[in-house]
This record gives sequence, structure tokens and C-alpha cells, in this order.
Amino acid sequence: MRSFSALVQTKALVNGAWIDASNKETFAVSNPANGQVIGHVPNMTVDDAQDAIKAAKQAYESKEWRSLTAKDRSNLLKKWHKLIEANTQEIAEIMTAESGKPINEAKGEVVYGNAFIEWFAEEARRIYGEIVPSSTPNREIIVMKQPIGVAALITPWNFPLAMITRKAGAALAAGCTVIVKPSEDTPLTALAVAKLAEEAGIPKGVINVITTNKAAPIGQLFCKSPDVRGISFTGSTQVGKLLFRDSADGIKRVCLELGGNAPFIVFDSANVAKAVDGAMASKFRNCGQTCVSANRFFVQEGVYDKFVSQLKQRVEALKIGDGNSCDVQIGPLINKMQFDKVSGFVEDARSKDANIIVGGKALKELGPLFYAPTIVTDVPPTSQLYTEEVFGPVVSIIKFKDEEEAVQKANDTQRGLAGYFYSENLQQVFRVAKRMEVGMVGVNEGIISAPEAPFGGVKESGVGREGSHHGIDDYVDIKYICMGNLKYD
Repeated sequence: MRSFSALVQTKALVNGAWIDASNKETFAVSNPANGQVIGHVPNMTVDDAQDAIKAAKQAYESKEWRSLTAKDRSNLLKKWHKLIEANTQEIAEIMTAESGKPINEAKGEVVYGNAFIEWFAEEARRIYGEIVPSSTPNREIIVMKQPIGVAALITPWNFPLAMITRKAGAALAAGCTVIVKPSEDTPLTALAVAKLAEEAGIPKGVINVITTNKAAPIGQLFCKSPDVRGISFTGSTQVGKLLFRDSADGIKRVCLELGGNAPFIVFDSANVAKAVDGAMASKFRNCGQTCVSANRFFVQEGVYDKFVSQLKQRVEALKIGDGNSCDVQIGPLINKMQFDKVSGFVEDARSKDANIIVGGKALKELGPLFYAPTIVTDVPPTSQLYTEEVFGPVVSIIKFKDEEEAVQKANDTQRGLAGYFYSENLQQVFRVAKRMEVGMVGVNEGIISAPEAPFGGVKESGVGREGSHHGIDDYVDIKYICMGNLKYD
């Protein structure tokens, strides 16, 4: 076991070398719980990113990488998985320090994120082709899957390990090489995981990590470069649309996992205690800063008072503070921009006569980025809490009369990532699950992501899927080979 500081890297990784930015600039990484600077990393430029693209392309074309069999790639991923597993505590400490995530949640993310490396290590050997019966004599039709080449992976701050492993695991399993551009808020986790990939024996240039707080020009380079054949991005819908547009000229493979506005429906037939458990898990994990976090709670009249009362008791009991304490359940918001957004949404609802029954205020005594877990009822449909993703510890509750109304309101958004509902009525379960306009549905369950399941949305919540065997698809091309003039007679 190594110390926290031994796994913290202060340089970026390009072509197997740990390097500074070409202009020698750095930027600080701070702990959102207390504002303390915990490290500095290179503020890489467009030229640095171009070097990383070049390195990834050279690695992709190298005999060292291209000669590896699927089993070889699988074994490298297994070694990487073992090293991450062995360093769970150290990675979790880094994650908590730079993201504010409670330490127990951080450990959980390491286990969850590492499960994608394990999954894709196994999937590497199951990227099957086909032999298709031909309608023409003396001809065979062969279909094979081949890696697309260099992939650029742009990852967010809310799951700084899992969003890298979910993408990079699939890309490497397919035989691609990658450039990772982590969030400026959480680059240290990315660099630590890349250090372990290097120790696992993954060849130089196969994984490159570019740290920067000037993301826009580097993102544009990834989209415009003919040497980058795929873009995978997790983040806001606004930025995803820009990347989608910029990638159009090169007809790149694009996988986008974007924002949500997840409905959480509690029907009269629900087990209310289980619904409250699911609401707490879905809403308050990572201080509500997850793309699949429940955003709009629709509760049927018959169980409304009971649900609100039980949820209020649970929310009031949440332990808030510095994530390094093992009993803390809610940490700070990631940065001032996010804090201002959350508090602004609540004040907007307050000004429109919503009822704030818990929280609704900053917790300045804990630190500048702490916001009280909040429940807001009588939320009007014109409020930002109703129409937009709050990405914070705020529950917005709306009462409804019948199933038709609930489904209509749940689908009344351009986002469609995840949705949840609680019901003990089997007929209702099948009706509502099919009618919800989302890519993922949690039925009587508040935590739905798993390596075996396809993760992704519909409408403006993205394109493509991550995880599951479908997660390979964005990193492979399908090639048809026609074998003609074969002599079978």
C-alpha cells in the first residue's frame, strides 16, 4: 500500500512520458470542502493536445499494440483492474480531496468504476464477427469488427474515475488508443488511474492524459483533427451539442452522455418505505450531482402526505460536512458556479410561491460551497427546478391525480436519460416502463447503473451507450469482406 502523496501526479501523461505543459503553466486543484489547494497540474495547450493525438496515433499503428490479440488486451486490462483494486483507499482519498465526495462514496466509486475495467477485460474476447450465408455460389460473406483508431475521451468531475474507466475500458478492449481530457476540477484522480495503467504494462501512447483549464480549444481540436476517429463525452447537453456540431465535418463516431431531468414517480400502489429509500439513494448520492439523479418527484395524492413526511425525516437526519469523516453523507458542491446554480434555482422557486419545507439555504458555517439538503413542494411548472436539471441536493415534489397525468408530466421535457417509478401493480409496471421516454428506467429501484447494463439516454440526453456489450460499439467499425470465385467443386 502506498501513501496518498505517492499516487498523486503533478504532470500530464503523453507518449509514456510524464511532462509539463509546453508553456510551463500550471493550475491549482482545490478541495471544495475547505478551499485548500491540494496540488498543481500542467495547463496543457492545443499544441500539447496535438502531441497527445500524434502519440495515440503512433501507438495505434505500432506493432507493439496492433499485434496484441484480444486475449493480450484482456490480460492488460485485468492487470490494470488488479492495481486499481489494490489502491482503492489511496484513489478514494484523492477523489474526496478534489471533489468533496464523502470517503465512503469515493470508495464505492472506485469499486463501481473498476468493475467496468473488469467487464471490458472480459468483453475484449467477445467482439465477434459473422459468416453470412451468400446467395451466390462460390462466394463467402465475412463480417468483422475492427477498432476505429484514436478516441478522445472527455470526462466530468462528478465521477472522476468511473467515467474514465467506462470509456477507456471499452476503447482499449476494442483495440483503440485514447486521449483522456479530465475535468479541471478533478484531474488528480485521472492521473492516478493513468499511473496505474502504466504500471500494468499498457504500452506508451495507448493512454494519454491532457490536463487543462482551457477545455474549449482542445475539445475543438479533438473534433476537427482527422487523426481522432471517435469522441466520447459525458457532461452538459449544451457542450455536447457543440461537440456534435464540430465533429460533423469529419463524420466522427460520437458518443454523448448528456444531462437529464429524471422523473421519480410514486404511485398509490407503491411501497412508500421503499420509495423513500430509493429517493434518498437516487437524489442525495454525490450531493445530488449525478446525471441520473431524480430531479422531479411526482407523488400520487393517496400517498403524498405519507411520502413527504417520511422523506422529510430522512433528509433532516443527513450528516453534512467534510468528506474525510466516515460518518458524513453529504459533502460540498463542486464549485461556486454549481453552488450559485443550485441556490438560484431554489430562490426562483421561492419567488414563485413554492413551499420550502426543509433546507433552502447555504451552510456557510461549514464552508462556502455547502448547501443544505432541501425539499420543495408545490413546485410550479414554470420554475427552473421543474424545467431544468438542478444537479444538487434539492428534491422538487409535485402532486398528481392519475397515471395518465404522471406519465404526461414525466415526459414533458426534452431530456430523457433516466426515470424512476414505484408501484406494486404489475400491469402498471409494464405500462409505465414502456411509456416513459428515457433510456433507462428504475422500477422500484433508485440505483440502476451497472457494468452489465447499457447506460445512455434518448432525446437531448445523448447518443450511444456505455457499459454492457453495447459499450464496445462506438469503438469498432464493421467491415464486410466478400470472398469470391471460391472453388468448392
